[in-house]
Amino acid sequence: MDARQGQGAGSLVAVVVTHERLDKLRVTLARLLQAPAEQLGAVVVVDNASADETPAFLASQDDPRVTVLRNRSNLGGAGGFERGLREAVARFDPDWIVVMDDDARPAPGALAAFHALKPGDDTAVAAAVHFPDGRVCEMNRPSINPFWHPRAFLRGLRHGRDGYHIPYEAYDGDKPLPIDLTSFVGLFLSRRMIREVGLPEGRLFLYGDDVIYTLRLRRAGFFIDFEPRVRFEHACETFENDQFRVFRPLWKVYYTYRNGLMMYRKAAGPLFWALLPVVTTKWLLAARRYHGADRRAYMRLLRRAIRDAVRDRTDLSHDEVKALARRSSAR
Repeated sequence: MDARQGQGAGSLVAVVVTHERLDKLRVTLARLLQAPAEQLGAVVVVDNASADETPAFLASQDDPRVTVLRNRSNLGGAGGFERGLREAVARFDPDWIVVMDDDARPAPGALAAFHALKPGDDTAVAAAVHFPDGRVCEMNRPSINPFWHPRAFLRGLRHGRDGYHIPYEAYDGDKPLPIDLTSFVGLFLSRRMIREVGLPEGRLFLYGDDVIYTLRLRRAGFFIDFEPRVRFEHACETFENDQFRVFRPLWKVYYTYRNGLMMYRKAAGPLFWALLPVVTTKWLLAARRYHGADRRAYMRLLRRAIRDAVRDRTDLSHDEVKALARRSSAR
């Protein structure tokens, strides 16, 4: 039996990171503000230097619960979450913070369901994330760390992701499921966790920052529960096909693979070096999903991602990453 505490949820603040997806942000912000103040005390929106109508839309908000933070440059989701969490704690000192991208939002009743759980401040809560049509959002399916659980590691050898990610039937249940790794879509973090573990690594820019952070939580002795009764929607368009993962825009290849290898290194420890050729071979084979200039750009991004991950480097600027993905430089 674990030593989890049940002290009640207390005050809650939402942190939303956005960049030039105003149509999605409108939906997310409206959904959040439908919750009464006793369920959601404030919404911190971090605008990553949007150059569309997002700043004007945010300036027009008259709900006193909305706080807007505008970054001078695009710091990515990771940089946005780092700043948003820091400011949320400093300004509001809430008991809990829930994080999400601008294309993700709580389903109706989700925040009430969270409060009804009365979680202890030693247990983060990971929502069940679905696409708007009801399908499970694969990129947000939580897991246990197979390198900490030998049986899950063996299942992973036989069944791939299904060996260590939570089963699909868990989404239809009504019981929490302990996990080790999850995303920043519908993740509820206590103030105590942020105080003791710190903030996410903003220099990762995009992808993997959430998995690396939740690994830190678990190593620090905190728990994380997947909670099917707290449901989120994610209108994600990163992949043209959620099963076959064709990246659009292509520059996302770099962050996914660089940060993915960094995550594997932290999760696997010394086993990382045995895992490295297996994982990179899989990604090399995925180049077949692209054609012509896109394939050449994919390979260029993949090579740089592997090199930077092995060297533990996060200093390549976003402009440099986008330059690697341009078709004009593919020849």
